[in-house]
Amino acid sequence: MREREGMDDHKLLLLVLPILSLCTRYVFVSASQVGDGGVRCIESERQALLEFKQGLIDEHGVLSSWGDEEHKKECCRWTGVVCSKNTPHVIGLQLNGAKLRYQLRGNISGALLELHHLNRLDLSNNGFRGNGIPEFISSFKKLQHLHLMNCGLSGIIPYQLGNVSNLKTLDLSYNPGLEVDNLDWLSNLSFLSLLDLTGIKISDTNWLRGIRRLSCLKELYLASCDIPQLTPSSLDFYVNSSSASLTILDLSGIKLNSLVFSWLMNMSMSLVSVELSDNQLDGLIPDAFGSSIFLEYLDLSGNQLEGEIPKSFSKLSRLHFLDLSHNQLSGLVPELRGSVSLRELHLSHNKLTGLQGTSFGQLPKLEILDVSYNFLQGIVSESHFFKLHSLKVLDLSFNSLAFIVTTRVWIPPFQLNVLKLASCYLGPHFPKWVQTQSNISYLDLSSAGISDRVPKWLWDLSPGLQYLNLSRNHISGRVPDLSSKFSGFPTIDISYNNFSGFLPLFNPNSSVLKLSRNMFWGSISSICTINYTKLGLLDLSYNQLSGQLPDCWMSMTKLSILNLANNDISGEIPRTLGQSDCWLLVALQLRSNNLSGELPSNLRNCQTLRLLDVGGNQLMGNVPAWIGTYLTRLMVLSLGDNKFYGTIPPEVCHLTKIQVLDVSRNNISGRIPECFNNFTSFVQRNRTTRSLISITGFVFSDGSRYDIDSYIENALVHWKGQEEEYNRTLRFLKLIDLSNNRLVGNIPKEFSLLRGLISLNLSRNHLTGNIDSEIGQMGMLESLDLSRNQLSGEIPIGMAELNYLAVLDLSDNNLSGKIPPGTQLQGFDAMVYAGNNELCGCPLAACLSAGGPRSSPVIDQDIEDKNLDTGVYISSVFGFVLGFWGVIVTLIFKKSWRNGYFGFWNKILDWLYVTTTVYLRRLT
Repeated sequence: MREREGMDDHKLLLLVLPILSLCTRYVFVSASQVGDGGVRCIESERQALLEFKQGLIDEHGVLSSWGDEEHKKECCRWTGVVCSKNTPHVIGLQLNGAKLRYQLRGNISGALLELHHLNRLDLSNNGFRGNGIPEFISSFKKLQHLHLMNCGLSGIIPYQLGNVSNLKTLDLSYNPGLEVDNLDWLSNLSFLSLLDLTGIKISDTNWLRGIRRLSCLKELYLASCDIPQLTPSSLDFYVNSSSASLTILDLSGIKLNSLVFSWLMNMSMSLVSVELSDNQLDGLIPDAFGSSIFLEYLDLSGNQLEGEIPKSFSKLSRLHFLDLSHNQLSGLVPELRGSVSLRELHLSHNKLTGLQGTSFGQLPKLEILDVSYNFLQGIVSESHFFKLHSLKVLDLSFNSLAFIVTTRVWIPPFQLNVLKLASCYLGPHFPKWVQTQSNISYLDLSSAGISDRVPKWLWDLSPGLQYLNLSRNHISGRVPDLSSKFSGFPTIDISYNNFSGFLPLFNPNSSVLKLSRNMFWGSISSICTINYTKLGLLDLSYNQLSGQLPDCWMSMTKLSILNLANNDISGEIPRTLGQSDCWLLVALQLRSNNLSGELPSNLRNCQTLRLLDVGGNQLMGNVPAWIGTYLTRLMVLSLGDNKFYGTIPPEVCHLTKIQVLDVSRNNISGRIPECFNNFTSFVQRNRTTRSLISITGFVFSDGSRYDIDSYIENALVHWKGQEEEYNRTLRFLKLIDLSNNRLVGNIPKEFSLLRGLISLNLSRNHLTGNIDSEIGQMGMLESLDLSRNQLSGEIPIGMAELNYLAVLDLSDNNLSGKIPPGTQLQGFDAMVYAGNNELCGCPLAACLSAGGPRSSPVIDQDIEDKNLDTGVYISSVFGFVLGFWGVIVTLIFKKSWRNGYFGFWNKILDWLYVTTTVYLRRLT
């Protein structure tokens, strides 16, 4: 018994000793902490952190709490440092620049190796540019979370990362300088549940091989990776692999083909989120998506998918986001009654043709509906929105739909924030139900067939209204004072309507004001009543505004586009229009007014100008040399139809980006500069597909932002003999027009180097010399006008090689010789060669044998033909008169002829009478 009790005491002692040991250790640690003022931080780890800090550049004092000072010794309280709750060891270093609001730069020091218990390392959103991923990270045996997103890292990802076998999350995304040539090392990370390599170059052709063994992987992000295409052989590795745990998959923007569907369908039961946008998927959308019963998010936008939208989507009761936009889908918008959780439905930019039943009208949780830019036809009524109580965004724009409300008073079940019905028929009256949308911030009713007076309630519709577009309707009435209306940085577009009256006042924070092509009248100076300090776009063109151009532009420091064309504005261009703060101005259009004086030299400060159009005014003076010296970004320069004089300054050749150069109808003299081959855009044969003016918006110093809205550049040019306004196609035009001046000398041979030029007009000058023999190199030329000059010599044979030439005028020169053979030149009307008396050959008169005399030109032949015709007419008249009076005189003086003649006509008349009478009786 005692022996048993002794044994029990022995066991009890064995249990107590470890507890006593722990307690003693805790007492000593606590005593040491108390002795050091309560410091828990281990000294070696604190020094390691300080050494790590020395390798960083901390410009904003993010790590100011780190230091050797007495009050900073507790490293567990330092910014970004996480210590264990049970031990004083550092287990986490979280220095995410986005969360700290400022970036750290420099190097990642190996001193961190002293942190043996490190569990989480997050250095995302910092600036370690030029550095690679340190190999020493592979020594952190306890590391479970490694986040180095957007750090500016570069180089090859070290395969040693595979040694960090306890990793659960690995995020190396948004480091475009990083590259991985082999992903086999991933197979060692058996606990990995999240892998994010977004934006990284993956050159491993068998990249799926490393990923397929990650049996615990739940989230995979490979978006925007430069990655090899999937092939059937590479896919075989993964089709039958264990991937039931994968729930979130992002493979957007990596040029995937439709082979990926066979892999997805193998794990469809586990998927919650699938992102496959901006790839090369084609063919039909697999109907098997309907088996993904846990699917909540599906994005297949930006592909080439065809066919109808699968009806099986209606089985996805958990689906809350569906984006099939920017594809080639056709057929009807299906009824998705079963997708009761759907909140966002994006079907824009497809080829959908109609709505099936009430389609989307049975989705009670739907918040965003976008079916814009399709081929939808038919009628949309209130029945389509019966259950859409949660709808916030409705976009039916750019279809062929008619929105017809059948009830007299309809109060929609929703309160919209965004309503876009552009190009849908709503008219002819203004839709009254819009008045119920008191929370709306974006309203677009453009091109809606509205022919009505603007209702007064519209201007008080919503205090949060920031975007209003009523353009391209037939809305009339006057616009009231809106200086205290709208919010934010309002955009107002009421262009292409019938609004009238004085210019209204708008919110001082307005960013875009488009009032063009209305009937506003009165003084333009009213624009200065309010300081529009945020105004980026002002378009008052094609109205009836008058008065002098005001001098208040110094306050519009954000102005990027100013269009006052086609009004009746007079006076000089004020100097403040080119103040030093015009660095944002890209388009200045003042054409077709009555402006006078010279171009103010202050415009040289607007060095971002791409379009300068002051044509059709009364401006005078020399063409300023500073245009070429300072405004080197100009793409359109129109000075035509003014009173400029002097010579064309050679500095104009610095405009290497110019695409439209028009100085026609002035009094410019002298020679054409021999440097036009500096115009790069004219030398290159390619045609730009980008807009000449591309502005999306601005961000102010206080962080606020506004969008500048779309703007279609336009210019009035002489093209193929007619004056036309170009807008959407202006970017394709490459034109030089120096016509109607007093230019002298030869046509510079440098013109023949302008292989991309489309239109050249040098007519109505005093140019001499020959047409350059190399003109055939101008292969893109469609219009050429050299008429009314004093050019001589023969037409170069190379001109017959201008295959695109559709308009040609060489009339009224001194050209000679034979027109080069070929259908290109001989297919033109003879008038394009008129006034060149020494020219011959089709379509003019044929030339005689070489060296011998020529036949007269076709113009002289016309004169001869006219003379011949005149002789024929005179002879005919004379013969008619002679014959007529010969017969009459004979009948008068010879009785037998007279009796016979009248007897003959009596018989004819009797026969006609009898025949007609018999015929009429038969009819009765």
